[in-house]
Amino acid sequence: MKERIMQAFVDEMKDKGIKFTMNDLAGRLGISKRTLYEHFPAKADILDALIELTISEFDERTEAIIQDNSLTLLEKIKAAIKVVPKYDEFYDLHILEQMKKYYPKQWERMHNSLNEWEPLKKLLEQGIEDGVIKDQNIDLLMRLVIDATNLTLDRRFIWENRITVEEAMSGIVNVLLFGMVAEQGER
Repeated sequence: MKERIMQAFVDEMKDKGIKFTMNDLAGRLGISKRTLYEHFPAKADILDALIELTISEFDERTEAIIQDNSLTLLEKIKAAIKVVPKYDEFYDLHILEQMKKYYPKQWERMHNSLNEWEPLKKLLEQGIEDGVIKDQNIDLLMRLVIDATNLTLDRRFIWENRITVEEAMSGIVNVLLFGMVAEQGER
């Protein structure tokens, strides 16, 4: 039931922004508010559960990529950058701005998770050390990767350009890792 509530919470946020009521959520689910409150005493608790779930699931998927010995280092870097969390529609600039205003504690946690990516940093450092990645300032490189991938939070851009988040992430990874200038033979 908790997962069903969290999915309905995300759906409500997509439809109405973060200012919907628990009554709205109960109505969407077809349950009583009392039943809803038995699982989550407040909206903030649902938000906390969603944040925890998406962060832990993202970390687990990233760790599985890092531990996959069948992948080359470059494949691991590509795959790690392309990880999209469960409930990815929850990661939307509009929703995050509302969260910052009405749920600052939760926004802070989301903001930190979107701007810290230690496992990827270690992969990139290893890539530089192994000569797979050109020698770069690692902090600048991380900022470029994080800012580029956070572009997918602009769901209006994604929708207007009729691409999926996964397609956007693939494009971002290709530009970041392989550049945008055609090879001599491709021009």
